[in-house]
Amino acid sequence: MTGDATGGRATGGDATGGAGPLRSICIVGGGTAGWSAAALLARVLRGSGCRITLVESSAIPTVGVGEATIPPIFDFLHNIGADEVEFIRRCQATFKLGIRFRDWLHPGHEYWHPFGSLGVTINRRPFHHYYCRTLAEGHGETLADLCPAAALAEDGKFAFPSPDGQWPGGAVAYALHFDAGLVAAFLRDHAERAGVERLDRRIVGARRGEGETIAAIAFDDGTALSADFYIDCSGFRGLLIEETLGAGFEDWKHWLPCDRAIAAPTAAQARRAPHTLATAQSAGWQWCIPLQHRTGNGLVYASDFIDDADAEAELLAGLDGEPLAQPRVLRFTAGLRRRAWVGNCLAIGLAAGFLEPLESTSIHLIHTGLNRLLDLFPDRGFDPALRAAYNRDVHREYAHIRDFLLLHYAPNRREGEPFWDHMRGLALPDTLAEKIELFERTGRIAARQRELFADINWFYVMHGMGLVPAAIDPLAGAVPAAEVREVIGQLRGAMLAFRRAAPTHDAILARLLDPAETRRPAFGVGAGWAGR
Repeated sequence: MTGDATGGRATGGDATGGAGPLRSICIVGGGTAGWSAAALLARVLRGSGCRITLVESSAIPTVGVGEATIPPIFDFLHNIGADEVEFIRRCQATFKLGIRFRDWLHPGHEYWHPFGSLGVTINRRPFHHYYCRTLAEGHGETLADLCPAAALAEDGKFAFPSPDGQWPGGAVAYALHFDAGLVAAFLRDHAERAGVERLDRRIVGARRGEGETIAAIAFDDGTALSADFYIDCSGFRGLLIEETLGAGFEDWKHWLPCDRAIAAPTAAQARRAPHTLATAQSAGWQWCIPLQHRTGNGLVYASDFIDDADAEAELLAGLDGEPLAQPRVLRFTAGLRRRAWVGNCLAIGLAAGFLEPLESTSIHLIHTGLNRLLDLFPDRGFDPALRAAYNRDVHREYAHIRDFLLLHYAPNRREGEPFWDHMRGLALPDTLAEKIELFERTGRIAARQRELFADINWFYVMHGMGLVPAAIDPLAGAVPAAEVREVIGQLRGAMLAFRRAAPTHDAILARLLDPAETRRPAFGVGAGWAGR
């Protein structure tokens, strides 16, 4: 790090001028975002001579970004060189096979968004086309009859994907639930062992350099610290990206009006479910996330439709046990920075933007932001083309997830409830309206390569929210009905045997948590997570 006259650490050189490799990176803020950045960059830049310093204040609490993930979490753990079993043990983690949605279409209705694939490909066409066809023909198979992840989750069981990739085991994918505070501590230990320096200091502001750059960050004791490159992980505040550089914020509250969450833990479940439960409530939805040592609960809600006191009462009424702590409220606005990368400053995590935690994308967005940085990693010249490419890609990614979240709300049939009536009457983004129209008319789903949610993810939610195509893919219709029914019969038989043989989720956890257990299962996202 380079310093200034107020007392920073001086090593010489201009913080932002001239080309050449980065010599120093300052990460502002800890938590999951900051320590994820530190752990990944320390591994990628090892041996380069680039110095990485993370600054956080132990006097300022960090804001958690969720306790549930999606399958690519294992890619990140692999990329930083972490041991998955150690991570599970230290972070009180449990396995997650998908999300169970309760009461979203209407009270009393449930559906699954599982991880992994549905059925098998027939005649080069995805199986969901045949599933729609068989339902239209009057057959009654459920997703759990033909989707291994949904079947295991429904039974409270768990199995690692089969190494040979064969159905049904090869169609399983999974993620993790964990204690977000323990995750930050795990990542901190990992990063510090890799050479990241941590400063426990309180930042009071930043000094701008020439143009849209940061010259230094200032501490409350009058000293300052400068670097070539800054990563803003300061949370919603956006201390560098917004308060100093004025990146601007694109507000999406008109599409995603939920702007608050209230959380309260309860005791651990007697039988830990291998899935997240999301239950629709009067002005939002309630989550239930089973961990090893406790259960995470919370209510995400729109303050325009319910006040904090009523939201707390609704949360407490929906708990399975007594809260272990006083409920706490978090306020947010759905949207993103107009520019996540400005000058020599990049925002990651909540500093870059936030979309409600309905599909557990918050931590994933941290990791994709960091991966995108690696793809477009700058030198000290900070070519504007890199920033422009980064910012365009961030907007596309957030808009894609925004549309997917909206899909959970817009088709609801909860008539007579102000919040749900409002969501049903929204003018949808063209990108989502076109996608819904295409599915309802033809059964097709237009997902792009490299998008997080692929065709099968969109199908699970469209089907769950009651959307029914008016027509079936002609290529799927060309396969004789008897042949399709024969394949479905074979799949159901294999699934039944698979469900019977699978161990319980708790049995798998007990094995992994046994100190005497030295074997390592084959971790990874498995087959079927198309949205990687």
